[in-house]
Amino acid sequence: MKGDRVEIVIDAGETTRTYEVVATRAGRRVDVTHGRGIVEVTEVTRGGTPVRTARFMAARVLALVEHPAPRGALGDERPAQVSAA
Repeated sequence: MKGDRVEIVIDAGETTRTYEVVATRAGRRVDVTHGRGIVEVTEVTRGGTPVRTARFMAARVLALVEHPAPRGALGDERPAQVSAA
């Protein structure tokens, strides 16, 4: 969904570097896959076509944080009401 983003922090020797992959348009999403020592973060269209991909060596990845886009409440859902006791 537009607004989804993944933040990747890697070890770059004596410092760290931070990268972000963001779903930039409506209908796109960000997928994360890992295997064989590689972490891959891809922005994908509705049809499954990759738009852009970032690949990192898994041994260098310090943190991978997924930030979902804020989702609105559905029509039948009401926000929880908290009463002060």
